[in-house]
Amino acid sequence: MFKTILPRRLVDRASRSKNRQTTSSRKENGHVFQGRYKAILLDEGAIGPVCHYIHLNPVRAGLVESSDLERYGASSFHRFWHPRRRRSHESFALALNSAGGLADTPKGRRLYGDYLGWLAEEDKEQKRLGFERMCRGWVKGTRDFRKAVLADLKSDAGRRVTEAEAAEMREPRWERAVSNLLERLDRSEEELAQSPKGAPWKVAMARLLRERYLTPNSWIAERLHMGKVSTVQSAVSRHRSGSGVDPKSWEEVQKHETLG
Repeated sequence: MFKTILPRRLVDRASRSKNRQTTSSRKENGHVFQGRYKAILLDEGAIGPVCHYIHLNPVRAGLVESSDLERYGASSFHRFWHPRRRRSHESFALALNSAGGLADTPKGRRLYGDYLGWLAEEDKEQKRLGFERMCRGWVKGTRDFRKAVLADLKSDAGRRVTEAEAAEMREPRWERAVSNLLERLDRSEEELAQSPKGAPWKVAMARLLRERYLTPNSWIAERLHMGKVSTVQSAVSRHRSGSGVDPKSWEEVQKHETLG
């Protein structure tokens, strides 16, 4: 196949011309025009990694090298690098702090740029910071923060309004179900994390989450510490066929009422 390569100035000019078209005349479709942007509740400690992830978006997209990130004008990092171009509400303190307690000075900004360049090449560190899951879920932060958010959603009115805001907000329902099931089974979060992936009581929880809440296997696998998605699928399938069922656990979880 042949690819036509245009001078960058022509590409930029064509892009600006296209962007000036109104959505009504173009009848644009897609989430930018028709839906809401994905909103994730963030604990203060999670904001830094999210900032790093956003700053590296142009690098992942192949639009710019990490060493030239400050030259990419559409990036928030560009305004970070040039303080006079920042908007009045913008603050990069949490991002700088997350990168090693750096100051918002010329030296600190250079060190932060070096940190992002290093981070762009370090898959293990990206994984530790949760880059793979950055666009998933409804809340990011400590377990205590998640519990506090769930506590704020205890009232029927507040919960329904919040969960109706977006599809991803179904996750609080799954979280509350897990908490209630653990309480019913007299199990703790520590046991959930440390028990074998195929522990009968965990499989019972997984099956109930699948059947009563249509919870995705990927979410179950991560939340119940059950390993791969295929592990959840196989375990639930065997449970339905009667293989390896712990009658007491299954009877107990079935007493759990559906959360509205």
